[in-house]
Parts: sequence; structure tokens; C-alpha cells
Amino acid sequence: MTHVHGSWLRAAGAARLLGADGAVAPTIFAEMSALADVTGAINLGQGFPDDDGPAEVLETAREAIASGQNQYPPGRGAPVLRDAIAEHQQRFYGLAWDPETDIIATAGATEAIAATLLALLDGPDDEVVVFEPFYDAYAAVIGLAGARIVPVRLRWPDFQPDLDELSAAVTDRTRVILVNDPHNPTGTVFSPDVRARIVELAERHDAVIVTDEVYEHLVFGDPHVPIATVPGAADRTVSISSGGKTFRTTGWKIGWVTAPERLTTAILAVKQYLTYANGSPFQPAIARGLRMRDEFFAGLATDMRQKSAVLGAGLTAAGFDVSSPAATYFTVADTSALGFDDAAEFCRALPGLAGVVAVPLTAFVTAEHHDEYRPFVRFAACKKREVLEQAADRLAAITR
Repeated sequence: MTHVHGSWLRAAGAARLLGADGAVAPTIFAEMSALADVTGAINLGQGFPDDDGPAEVLETAREAIASGQNQYPPGRGAPVLRDAIAEHQQRFYGLAWDPETDIIATAGATEAIAATLLALLDGPDDEVVVFEPFYDAYAAVIGLAGARIVPVRLRWPDFQPDLDELSAAVTDRTRVILVNDPHNPTGTVFSPDVRARIVELAERHDAVIVTDEVYEHLVFGDPHVPIATVPGAADRTVSISSGGKTFRTTGWKIGWVTAPERLTTAILAVKQYLTYANGSPFQPAIARGLRMRDEFFAGLATDMRQKSAVLGAGLTAAGFDVSSPAATYFTVADTSALGFDDAAEFCRALPGLAGVVAVPLTAFVTAEHHDEYRPFVRFAACKKREVLEQAADRLAAITR
């Protein structure tokens, strides 16, 4: 079922990431963040917090630097971090992983996704089922691996997949079902029926489930349920997460993979040629964070829920139709209620209209489904409350 991709750096795959003139095409996040810098607009586009993480996590990093932990850690990750990840998975989800064989530390979740997909995919005969809209790196890595992406659409306003559509998408050609739950960019959380159907289909068609769970501690209602906890899933699931969102340290790029040994062995074979290892002094710091008291994690979700409510109320007051998120940093709004029909054009005009930056949802979809998502915009609420309130006041100016 698992085999290492033999030649993962493909010219054809790289070509998909270039613009029409052969230059490196910037992502929409880079474009919108640059626009925020030039105009002085409030950046609610890119999903990074505007305050630092917990003091004890930051201090642990400083101590690690001062004590000389500045050289390569082991390729699998520092033992202190792998032990903490194993403890975290057992503590919150009852999942038992061996830190010696089942866990790999990575350069953020994005490297974990890349290493995993490049390890499991073998070219054009392989298909990857993804839930659309999706984090833009998914399509890029699938393209580099030479595989085919098969989207299952998440539709406004609840962004839950249709189970019949999902069942039709998964076939014997499906190598990977790529899950992002809690979901970026929509803020949805998949229902128990959706998780159960994914596992059923993966078993039926002998597919691997790869699940991106970086927003696991930013769920506003009941606690996060990893798909690996669904009966029958753990033996065929690669779970990916990171410390960046949970501990507000997105620049540290400390992520991880948990999976059965036969899967981590294949992933490590690719990962060692990407970064090999990274973030030596930050690994014990994230380990410290993973061992923080339950109150910290509960408070994190409460704070994010409250900030999302502030943003949602501001967007509603400004005249947008809003999809209320169940998790993550993100809120999706419909610009057609304000008379706009192209969210990309709207986002490029928004700094001038209101002094705010957002990103169009079309940045997260395949070309064939572009029109279906044309009016929708993603806003990020991971900012200080006063910044969100100021943004809400500015957005109200659109309809004044």
C-alpha cells in the first residue's frame, strides 16, 4: 500500500507553479499581504496571529538557545518533542503512538503534507480525493507528485460534503483521501457521518487517509475528534498537526506526523531529503506547550470563538451574508449581498474601500469550480480584539 516516490522533483510538476511568463507565481496570500503593507490596511487575509504565544513556551526556546541546542536535532525530531506528542495524543484522544517509530517532527505541517504525499503517490495513475476549497499547498504537492486531484465540493453555507458525491469520488484509483478537519478556509468541522464515510471508503478501496489537523485546539463547540479515532481508521491514517496555530508561533515551523511505522518509514525516506531536521531550540519549546494544563487549551478555543464572533458581527453589520465557523481562524462571507460578483476583484479593491485586506475563496479551488465560489471571501479573526473591532468599523464604511 505504501511506497516511496522515486523521483519526486518533476519538471512538469514545478511548471504548474509558475506564471505564464515562466516566473514564480506569488500566492494570493503574498499578494494580499503585500497590498496590506503598501496601503496600511488591516490584514485579515493571511492567517497569522498578531500577538506572541505563552510566556513559558517562549522562555523554553530562549533557554534552549542559551544552553547550546542550536545544531541539528535527530532527523525524526528531538526525543523530548516526540515524547510530548505521544503524551498529547494519548491525553486528548486516547491514541497510543510509539515515539521511537510512529512520530516524525517536521518543518511545519506543510512539510509534513509534502513528505507524506510525495511518499505515497506514484504518478498519473494515482488519485487524491480532497475537499474543496482546500489549502493551496495540497494541489501544488499533488502536482509535483504527478498525481491527479479529485475534488469533493463543500458548499455554502455549512460547507459539509455531500456523502453521495464523496462516495462517487473515491475509487480503486484513490491512493489518498486528504482531509482537513477543522477546515481551512471555511471554518467547518466535519460531522460524525462524514468521518465515518471517509473511513468506510478508505477501507473499501484500500486508500490511506491523510488528515491535516493544525486547528485541532481551535474548535468552538465539542472537542476535536481526530479521524484516527474512528474504528478501523488508525491503521491507515497519517495524522498531521503543528504548534504554530496552537501556540501562536507560526514562524517557528514545528509540525509533526503520527502514523503506524510502515507509513512513517516511507514518509521519513522523503522527509530526510527535504529539510532533514529543523528548529532545534524550538522543538523543546513546543514540547513544553503540548504539556500545558487543560485550562490553556480550553481558553485558547474560547478566545478564538469570541474573536470570531466579533468579526462575524462586524461583517453582518456591514451587509455581508456570513457563514458562522465552527472552528479555526476563518470566517467566510458572501460579497454578492453587497452587489459584488467577483471576490478576487473585491479583495483587490477592499483596501481602498475600507482599509482591510481579505482573500478570495477562489484561491482555494480548482479552475473548473471557480465560478461556484466566485462571490466568497475569507477573513481571518486571529488578531487582537481591538484590531477586529477597528476592522469591523472600517468594513461598515462600504455601505455608508
